[in-house]
Amino acid sequence: MKLKVLVVDDEALARSRLRTLLGDCTAPAADVLGEAANAVQAMTALQREVFDLVLLDIHMPGADGVALARSIAAMAKPPAVVFVTAHAEHAVQAFEVDAVDYLTKPVRLERLQQALQKVERAAHAGQRPKDDLPEEILIIQDRGRTERVPLAEVLYLKAELKYITVRTRTRSYILDGSLSELEEKYVAQFMRIHRNALIARRAVRALEKHFDPEEGEGWAVRLNGIDELLAVSRRQLSAVREAIAT
Repeated sequence: MKLKVLVVDDEALARSRLRTLLGDCTAPAADVLGEAANAVQAMTALQREVFDLVLLDIHMPGADGVALARSIAAMAKPPAVVFVTAHAEHAVQAFEVDAVDYLTKPVRLERLQQALQKVERAAHAGQRPKDDLPEEILIIQDRGRTERVPLAEVLYLKAELKYITVRTRTRSYILDGSLSELEEKYVAQFMRIHRNALIARRAVRALEKHFDPEEGEGWAVRLNGIDELLAVSRRQLSAVREAIAT
């Protein structure tokens, strides 16, 4: 089955090149059923025709590709989005709007074919039951790389100086953000144990007496998967006890 594709780029030459490359893709194959030079033309095409995929440039006159991707995501049955752009610094934004892939110009046939395969796999995954919610992730930039860390793997989030340490069983990441915002967003999954720390509710193993050189006698929580103890403030102690008991 061929993927039905809408190509969105303000440069006619770029659209033509993508059309040629798509014609050479075989597993899966693709048909270009529409082209657009800006967001308005793209939305008009999307209202007229059902597409499986939108190949989308970021820098365009008027609304840019990221804004268009957000509009596409709000559709009742949105097509997959793959960004195609010369500007690699927008990779984080691409992941934040749930793009399936991010291609940099000039696009190579092999890389485009890989992106189509991701779209195909995502389409099959989309056939899951409606109550099976998509996996929540944190977008983390690390040494020039952009990584998607599943929230289900995170054991704790700890504010240190201007950054947040994101800890999984296997490693630590650095995230630029606000602990309060993360607490508000993921209140069902994480609980505050200290002014500078949130822990995954599912990961709590034990509450132990603990002596801290700075804060003296107190309590600390032990999490599944790591040996590190995390201090619990007196203010949060009863909430942690309750979490362990339930």
